[in-house]
Formats: sequence, C-alpha cells, structure tokens
Amino acid sequence: MKLSLKRLFGRSMTGGFDLAETPSPPSPRSAARKTALVSLAFVLAIIGALAGGYYFAMRPVTLKIAVGPANSDDVKVVQALTQAFSQHKSQIRLRPIQTDGATASADALAEGKVDLAIVRGDIDVPKNAQAVATLRKNVVVLWSVPGKGKKRGLKITKISQLAGHRVGVVGRTQANVNLLKVILQQYGVDPAKVEIVQFPANEAAEAIKAQKADVYLAAGPVNSKITADAIAASTKDFGAPSFLAIESADAIAQNHPVYEASEIPAGTYGGSPARPDDEVKTISFSHHIVARKGVSETTIAAFTRQLFAVRQQLVTEFPLAAKIETPDTDKDAVIPVHPGAAAFVDGEEKTFLDKYSDYIWWSLMALSAMGSIGAWFAGYLKKDERDNNSHLRERLLDMIAAARKSEATEELDQMQAEADEILRDTLRCFDHGAIEEGSLTAFNIALDQFHAAVADRKAVLSSLPQNLQRAGAQFRAAGNA
Repeated sequence: MKLSLKRLFGRSMTGGFDLAETPSPPSPRSAARKTALVSLAFVLAIIGALAGGYYFAMRPVTLKIAVGPANSDDVKVVQALTQAFSQHKSQIRLRPIQTDGATASADALAEGKVDLAIVRGDIDVPKNAQAVATLRKNVVVLWSVPGKGKKRGLKITKISQLAGHRVGVVGRTQANVNLLKVILQQYGVDPAKVEIVQFPANEAAEAIKAQKADVYLAAGPVNSKITADAIAASTKDFGAPSFLAIESADAIAQNHPVYEASEIPAGTYGGSPARPDDEVKTISFSHHIVARKGVSETTIAAFTRQLFAVRQQLVTEFPLAAKIETPDTDKDAVIPVHPGAAAFVDGEEKTFLDKYSDYIWWSLMALSAMGSIGAWFAGYLKKDERDNNSHLRERLLDMIAAARKSEATEELDQMQAEADEILRDTLRCFDHGAIEEGSLTAFNIALDQFHAAVADRKAVLSSLPQNLQRAGAQFRAAGNA
C-alpha cells in the first residue's frame, strides 16, 4: 500500500474529517531521495576524479634531453625527433639542451638538470643513468700516411710501431684520447712515448695536409662523413693510406666491456683501389640514449614506443636514424636498462588501466565500505528516535481498541489530539531519515484504522439519548473514584 502524504495531512489535527479540504502543507523531503541525490553526486565526483586523473596521466609530458656538440649528427637527429613528436602530437615531447659533447651531457644528467641524454658508452656513465636505446655504433679507424719530403719516413702498418711517432686524433673530446691510450696499452706501447695531437673535425683536412701527424685516429659511424673526408684528404695528398688493424679487438672487449670487436668492410671509404682493400678488424662502442633513473616507467615506455614508431620516417633525411636499436636488457648489461624501456622491448608495457586498475578497484571498494559504515553509523545515531517512534505506533494501536470502548466524546477528542502529536513525531522522524517509507506506510494504516474507530464510536455516542450519555459519564466517574 503506497503512502499518500496528502491523505495524512488531509486528516484533522483536532479530530473528524471535516477539515479534509484544507490546503495540504508541503510534504517533507524523503530521506531516501536525499540519500539518492547525495549518492549520485558522490558517484559523479568519483567519475570526475577518475577523468581528471586520466587526463593528468595522459597529458603531454616534455622531457629535456642533453645532446652535443653543436652541428653534430646527434644534435640533428634529436632535432628531427623533436619535430616528429610535435607534429604527431605525441604524448611525449622533447626539449633539446645543447652541450659541448657527450661528457657534458652525462654531467647534466648526473646533476638532474635533464631527463634524457646522449652519451658515449666508453665514458664514465652517471650512476643514475639507465639505457633507453642505442642511438648508433661507432668504429675506430686508424690509418697512416707515408708523408712527403723531409717528413717521409718508415711506413707504419702496425700499432706496435707507434712508439716515438705522432698520432693525430680527430675531434676535441678527451674520450677519443682515452680510447687511443687503451689501444696502445693493449699492445704494450707506453702512451707517454706517443705524441698525441688533437684537432677539430672541421680542421682534419688541413691538419693532414700540413702533415701534423704520422697516424690518424677517428671514431664514428662506419659511414661517417667526417672519417671519410679525412681519409679522402690523406689519399689526395699522400696516396693510398695504410689501415692499421686492431687484431687484439677481442681482448680489448674482454678487458673493457664498453667496447666490442668489430670490422670495417672492404671499400667502406670508396676509391679505386678500394679503401680499405680488405676487411679491417677494429673495435666499436655505442652512443646511447639514457634516462635519469627517477623518470617514471610509464613516461620512458611511451618515449621508447614513440622513438621506434618514428624511426623509419626519419631514415630518408637522416640515415643514422636507421641505426637506432633497442637497448641491451640483460641483467649484466654495461648500462642497466630503464624499466620503462625494458617493458616496451619485452612487450610488457602497461596501459593506464593496467597500471592503475588495482588502485581504482581498491579505492572504490574502500569508498563503498566507508559508505556502508557511514550509513550504519547514521542509523545507529537515530536508533533512539526510531525506537521511540515504534513505541508511539504501538500506542496508536492501543488507542484504536480504547476508542471503540470509549463512552465519551471528550475522551475521543483527547485521543485524537494525542494521535495528532504522534503524527507530527512520525513525520519528523521520516524527514530526519530515522524511519523508512515502509514504516510510514504501516503507520498510515494504523492511523486510518484509528480515525475510523473514532468516527464510528462518535456516531454511536451521538445516537444515544442525552440521559444515557450522562449516566455513562457518571458511572465512569464513580468507577474512577
């Protein structure tokens, strides 16, 4: 039986049915409706928080990457990557920070000034650096020139012959000098007995023409233009150069894990006859893209995915981009791999939901539990009010029986007034949420029965003669006395 609040208020608060046509006061707001609205608002707030969290997690992130020196191939590749990421509106964006070279880039990463850096594998890699990708591999090229005039001397064909000679190192980086010393020590040549001169890459041709050294060393990709131009300058002025093989490349790689044994294919540097005319054994090392250890796994995984997604698009303009490789994920790798890059390589990259679903689930469970506890606590606080109303309803039921036996209209009017007070209390309890709609329906049934009993009894009393009514009243008074 559905409760009609209009019917409740339609009853006279003082008795009878003659006031049923009076305007009905507004019904109290249902506590259930309040709870539903609050719950809906709460759910919408949770959805909004989740949407905001998703937007925050998926918003574009800009990573600062240290690279140098100026005008180097590494700088050009990073600039191309920056433009590609921006054009594709990728989640990860790059902000190049130009440095003086790989060592300066490594220092910037160690100091936390950048998030990524391009470093050489044979320098002191910062402890907080983790590998993301191998940008390219470089080979060491050693060649000698016979010289002209007074500087023409014994033709050098072996590294063991370098004692007492001058070696020109292409490039200003100290790393190339350290690399030469490693090679000399492997062959038992004291570096102190070798005169080492350095000159910038753009001055290599002039230095060779001026015969500033007997042997030259260059380190770069196999198809490096700098190395090719330097060898071409040697050939132009002094004839075919002699390439010095590093036959102990395997031993060097064993003693220095940052290096690998490698080969320079015949004819790599062109010419007729081919330069070199046969395969030359040498060592190689890598340039790595490394990330600061503190950068999140999700961010680096997204960067690695984007890097290999655009790699092929850059090959036409930057052939070096084709040399970008995945990092070494072995536990004994020289540079430990970043967990984000490893997740991409191993196919274990986690999506937003994969990563945060557990947190979302447990948060919802916790909120649900908190809601249940809150509802129980709210109900507990209203227990006394609910129990009191239950007693009042029982009183109303007792009043029904009393009304049917009443012998005076005054007594019925008193019970009617008491019923009105019970009605007020019940509506107040319903408005406060102490009782549910089912309890209010039961109360309505009892109240209807009470009104019917009062009306029936008044009809009976009004039909009796006045003397009988007075006699009844006197009898009750005597009985009470």
